[in-house]
Amino acid sequence: MSAQPDVAADALQVRIQRMRRRHLRSVLRIERQVYPRPWTVGVFTSEITNPERCYVVAKVGSTLVGYGGMLFSADDAHVANVAVDPRWHRHKIGSRLLLTMARFARDHGYKNLTLEVRVSNVGAQAMYRRFGLAPAGVRPRYYENTEDAIVMWANDIDQPAYADRLAGIEADIPGATSWDIG
Repeated sequence: MSAQPDVAADALQVRIQRMRRRHLRSVLRIERQVYPRPWTVGVFTSEITNPERCYVVAKVGSTLVGYGGMLFSADDAHVANVAVDPRWHRHKIGSRLLLTMARFARDHGYKNLTLEVRVSNVGAQAMYRRFGLAPAGVRPRYYENTEDAIVMWANDIDQPAYADRLAGIEADIPGATSWDIG
């Protein structure tokens, strides 16, 4: 694996777009780097063709640097995954992906945002707290039947205060982000 990219934070330009089949080779490369039991191409293909799902990728130039996805049920948007190429950690790629998904959920009338996160992943937990997600419970041995998951929720994401929270998060992200998620 090569070293972290040498890109000044304020010069970074990230494009967020819908995940397509053409992205899956790069998605799977990241998936294998960050998860002990990675999803398969079949799982991703099923997810991105399901109308009850929204999957996005983050690209810097022609390089896919991260992805995320969520599913929907009643009033809830459930974040299934957010993954960033380890070389691109600390470039706010995860924040851009979660910002995109939270806005998508709001724009489509969902009232709550939820996810699970590894107990050991304190960095992700901190990011999720910035998005108003708060711990609401624990799923014992959720990951690989060994590590617990913290269940986190943000309620009332359809309210103006949550839109203001998202605007503040976006304002704090250096560089530029463009969206093409249709």
